[in-house]
Amino acid sequence: MVNTLFFIKKSFRFSILFLLITILLNLSAQAQNSPVMANGAKLTLISDQFSFTEGPAANKAGDVFFTDQPNNEIWEYNTKGQLSLFMKGTGRANGTFFADNGNLITCSDKHDQLWSISPQQKVTVLVKNFHGHRLNGPNDLWIDPKGGIYFTDPYYQRSYWKRTKPDIKQQRVYYLTPDRKKVFIVVNDLQKPNGIIGTLDGKTLYIADIKAGKTYSYSIDPNGHLSHKKLFTNLGSDGMTIDNRGDIYLCGNGVTIFNKMGKKIGHISVPQKWTANVTFGGANRKTLFITASHALYTMKMKVKGVR
Repeated sequence: MVNTLFFIKKSFRFSILFLLITILLNLSAQAQNSPVMANGAKLTLISDQFSFTEGPAANKAGDVFFTDQPNNEIWEYNTKGQLSLFMKGTGRANGTFFADNGNLITCSDKHDQLWSISPQQKVTVLVKNFHGHRLNGPNDLWIDPKGGIYFTDPYYQRSYWKRTKPDIKQQRVYYLTPDRKKVFIVVNDLQKPNGIIGTLDGKTLYIADIKAGKTYSYSIDPNGHLSHKKLFTNLGSDGMTIDNRGDIYLCGNGVTIFNKMGKKIGHISVPQKWTANVTFGGANRKTLFITASHALYTMKMKVKGVR
């Protein structure tokens, strides 16, 4: 009996070791043959000290800021490899994006608002509500070349809210005009819009309907409205980003990469069950930053981020 138990334990340890080696070899082979990942690139853990990481965004220098949403914090990982707390009391910031003036725009859903945070941590509330109605919970955003802001507004019940139902029934996508004077609806027919990203030329916007398990592309009209809705892929996403080739990176089960035609060209496996968001950063914008549950990871890439 003792010998049998010893054999079982030894076999189990060998199986786990074999599985880990297989995963590492597969990841290495993926990177070696990938059109986007650097040859020999490996997933690198920066830190796993957080509660739930979200909303990574890079400033002009390539420093990456990301949120620890449950702890109401924003952290910075700079181009020198230094990790530090940037700000506490962020309005429960979720998705973020840097404006051209260096301010960090955040989806702060404690009171369901859109904030602008200066490098000195001065807060300006850009959007408080929509026509007097409380928003569902701004989740992710993208800033177009004109300075206008597209943001998704799904409803996820938060433990820190007193309310238990939405004030606005529809889960929409909105646009805040560059002069910050007007907010209007641009998408009203998705089940739960979440991840959002646009092309550098400001002509195409991608929006993920995470509940429906689909991602769509839209043409951006000169007035900020959207048209020519097309199915991009039958996969939804939490956060998302784009590279200089036009490839789209979707999150959830690791990071799944599609070319601009909607063809899957790669996948990055992550140990955590859920990958929330992704962006490019670093001094040359050739490092992919991945927020996954309580951790932050990086991956060296052949391609570059565009903003």
